[in-house]
Amino acid sequence: METSEPLARPTVDLHRIADAVRQIIEAIGEDPGRPGLADTPRRIADLYAEMFAGLREDPLVLLQRTFPEPHQEMVILRQIPFYSLCEHHFVPFFGQAHVGYVPKGQIVGASKIARLVDVLARRPQVQERLTSQIADYLMEGLRPQGVAVVVEAEHLCMSMRGIKKPGSVLVTSAVRGVFRGSGVTRSEFLALVRGSAS
Repeated sequence: METSEPLARPTVDLHRIADAVRQIIEAIGEDPGRPGLADTPRRIADLYAEMFAGLREDPLVLLQRTFPEPHQEMVILRQIPFYSLCEHHFVPFFGQAHVGYVPKGQIVGASKIARLVDVLARRPQVQERLTSQIADYLMEGLRPQGVAVVVEAEHLCMSMRGIKKPGSVLVTSAVRGVFRGSGVTRSEFLALVRGSAS
């Protein structure tokens, strides 16, 4: 799957977001001019600029600097915290990502894996797509023998509204390369990821 994408998006229009938030405040029957709400449109505009910063970053740039290394065993970064906004309600979902890969002559700094998760999470998202994108960008950027990703998250759109089931955790996974072809490799990854809970 081709993951590269053009990044011709303009910078965030803070004034336009703030104007829209003022209209929402009025539409729910509140006064956008009262002291507690007067700065809310600006604050939400700043929040959206931060939460959607990943729209203006190319994830592949993070993976350009690699290091030659003959290590051909599993490399795993567990418990990477992330925060994202569900594109269906613009309500947060948050949790942890566990990312593993088997190098093929090149490794990448661990911080770049965490940064990749962060960049992809800071977009309007669904967890299933986020999980696949992490795996696909690592496959494209590193050309490893394989990649495995597990993401665990709580979604406030079902915790605080709708079905109202706080504490429910959605788990998604994506496997590529040797992780897909070898049950032993996949089981080793999952066992090591489960170790994060013990």
